[in-house]
Amino acid sequence: MPFFWLVLIVLALATVGFFVGRMRALQSAGGDSRNLHSLPYYYGTNVALMVMVPALLVLCVWTLLQPVIIDSSISSTLPASAIPEGSTIGLVMSEVRRVSEGLDLLVAQGLMSEAQSQSLRAEFTDVRARLAEVGVALGTDVQSSVLKAAQTHRSMSANGSLIVTVLVLSLAIAGAGFSIAQTDKNFRARNTVERGILVLLIAAASLAILTTVGIVLSMVFETRNFFGLHSWTDFFFGSTWAPNFRGDSELSILPLLWGTLYISFVALLVAVPVGLFAAIYLSEYASRAVRGFAKPLLEILAGIPTIVYGLFALVTFGPFLLRIFGDGGVLGVDWMTDARSVATAGIVMGIMLIPFVSSLSDDIINAVPQSMRDGSYGLGATKSETIKQVVLPAALPGIVGAILLATSRAIGETMIVVMGAGAIARFAGNPLEALTTITTRIVSQLTGDGDFASPETLVAFALGLTLFVLTLGLNVLALYIVRKYREQYE
Repeated sequence: MPFFWLVLIVLALATVGFFVGRMRALQSAGGDSRNLHSLPYYYGTNVALMVMVPALLVLCVWTLLQPVIIDSSISSTLPASAIPEGSTIGLVMSEVRRVSEGLDLLVAQGLMSEAQSQSLRAEFTDVRARLAEVGVALGTDVQSSVLKAAQTHRSMSANGSLIVTVLVLSLAIAGAGFSIAQTDKNFRARNTVERGILVLLIAAASLAILTTVGIVLSMVFETRNFFGLHSWTDFFFGSTWAPNFRGDSELSILPLLWGTLYISFVALLVAVPVGLFAAIYLSEYASRAVRGFAKPLLEILAGIPTIVYGLFALVTFGPFLLRIFGDGGVLGVDWMTDARSVATAGIVMGIMLIPFVSSLSDDIINAVPQSMRDGSYGLGATKSETIKQVVLPAALPGIVGAILLATSRAIGETMIVVMGAGAIARFAGNPLEALTTITTRIVSQLTGDGDFASPETLVAFALGLTLFVLTLGLNVLALYIVRKYREQYE
């Protein structure tokens, strides 16, 4: 049974259990809810939780573990001859899964019976052509060992689905029976439900924390593998980025870090003044009607996907700069040779960050009490003097925190720099030249058919961990500044 329908059945059982539990509680109280320890819906909620939580928990765990168990079991039975030269067991297992999915489609569309799919042999059937009929394209012919592994994969998946269906439905029914049996007018349903919801809330918070820990640990372990294959001194103190999959590579982060910080600096030169001045105007000068129109319009920029900004940088803004600063351009200079450059990516990224800076700064400026402005006006200060000498100093810690958060956002940006900054890792000071960033290199190193165990691929995790530490440090610094220097007003 598909997991979607299994979830619907469990939810339907929980809904029925809710009304049955509520009804049983009222019956035990002689139909008078005043004789119950808790409100009637608490008894129904207790039954619903006992039906849903154990069943859905087992379903989620099974969904996560079943593919891992099946892949591990099948990969251990594959002969060495099934792995072509230059390939890996991971690539072979990927082909096994695709063949398995193709067989499922053939059976589902009636092009092949279940018995035929299990008795299919690569020696007598063009499996690749049959799978192409249902849209599963394979680069090479299917080997006999791969087809046999795919048939085993389908069989194990079907058995696993049957087992989890029986197990989940059994847990749901058992939970319903147990909770209905304990439903009585003296049963403390409210206390039980509140404890159960508290456990669920703690589990949700723990899941978010554990996910973060898991991401960090995965980067740490792969980074350790990288430094086992490549010198850490070259990575942190070298001056050249030159990956070479056929020999020794120079993999220094410094040229990438320079490009990242340079582009982020250009972006902040655009975003901070414009965003801050926009926030001052909207909070101090704009009328209610203008603010109600301009603020949502400004924040629309924050909702535009970064891929759209990247396309704008590549197709429109980069060629515009090239027509001005390139050879034969408007200024008659040859300062720019490619539409992709630091200025292209930095300025477009700055446009993207404007609503980020303006929105945070606007909220911070509005938090300054009106009484401070009134006191300044009472002393004879003008509006501009009040903003400069009273409002901005009071809001400065929050504004600095907003700028640091925008900086971490700029450092971690990917799509704009991939499409607008170029791919050359070097030290250069001309903003009209192409550079590359850490995020761009992470994408490049993990794209393609490279050996996942090679330093040229594992370096992506070292770059990612370095970027994570850098942005985390900026976020911590922003929080420290805001908490240490913020003013609290009555």
